[in-house]
Amino acid sequence: MVFDAIVVGLGAMGSATLYQLSRQTPNVLGLDQFNPPHTLGSTHGDSRITRQAIGEGSYFVPLALRSYAIWQELEEQTGQQLITKNGGLFVGRANSDVQMHNKPGFLSTTILAAEQYTIAHRLLDNRTLCNEFPQFRFQDDDIGYYEVNAGFLNPERCISAQLNQASQNGATVRSNERMLSFTETSNGILVHTNVGEYSTKKLILTTGPWVTDSLADTPYRNLLKVYRQVQYWFDVEENYHLFMPDRFPVFILSDRDMYGFPAIGNSGDGIKIAMETYQQTTSPESINRTVSEAETRSMYEQCVAPNFVGIGPKCVKSAVCMYTMTPNGDFLIDYHPAHKNVLIASACSGHGFKHSAAVGQILAELAIQERTDFDIKPFSLTHFNT
Repeated sequence: MVFDAIVVGLGAMGSATLYQLSRQTPNVLGLDQFNPPHTLGSTHGDSRITRQAIGEGSYFVPLALRSYAIWQELEEQTGQQLITKNGGLFVGRANSDVQMHNKPGFLSTTILAAEQYTIAHRLLDNRTLCNEFPQFRFQDDDIGYYEVNAGFLNPERCISAQLNQASQNGATVRSNERMLSFTETSNGILVHTNVGEYSTKKLILTTGPWVTDSLADTPYRNLLKVYRQVQYWFDVEENYHLFMPDRFPVFILSDRDMYGFPAIGNSGDGIKIAMETYQQTTSPESINRTVSEAETRSMYEQCVAPNFVGIGPKCVKSAVCMYTMTPNGDFLIDYHPAHKNVLIASACSGHGFKHSAAVGQILAELAIQERTDFDIKPFSLTHFNT
């Protein structure tokens, strides 16, 4: 049997790709070395911010808008709530050049993208910020952008929904099966795993931080860097009502490299806040998955306490994930430089989940039709300097 396509890695991008492929043909296979959704990659932790005006570049906006539509379609098909639109507050200084996701000018680019695509939003001066969002400690020169339809996705639920729908459409899903290698054949690609071998016309690698292995013998072997990131949930039990989704938006404090969410779940579950750190590279094999008391204490004292009111020092829980970064914070969506029947999509650069549904559509179109109407030139390998 020769599959029309095999997807390796069933996290954000891979589950979306398998789902989109299954809408065109049931003759597709998805492989994952773990049992997705799992906590060993980059797409776990109960929530991921979603927004429509993209401060990393306006060329991301079509991906975000299409993803919104796909999430809504999936909600209708499954009866599950995947997205919560409780609004998004993005704060920084006017004309700041502080980088976020390796991109400068996050707030100003967000505002320009909103205007270009007529995305519903409000611009907030410092006094309005302080009046409307007393949970924050704003700096005197902060301004704000509030996006009405921003919010958060449940990543585990999104992955499960797409894999379940793919299975219902006839796709084959194999978990706890690791790809060891692949070789070219006259018909396409032969995939070797720890269980067996599979033939396919197209191979799609959506392996997150493991994608670096697939580029090891190419000129792009040093293109990607993997960084350890920590997500923290701090106690808001005494002020829970102030941090519920109807009172508290998802937020990005771009000049502080900080982001977070409302309190989701019960009053004792805490509020999720994280920073982005790029001091030291790591790998899926060597990453430290333990969060120390010193890390938690530093996060609260240096980041949480100076910027919020009503959040206690107790850390309810924490989780470690990985960012796979390109030098400029863009994605990687392209054919493998040495294999014409192999597609690679990864390096979400810390902001990929919100776009993953549309990226899945792009990869499915490239695999089956060998074309897409989306502009993916910014995500090609040649776009990056090696």
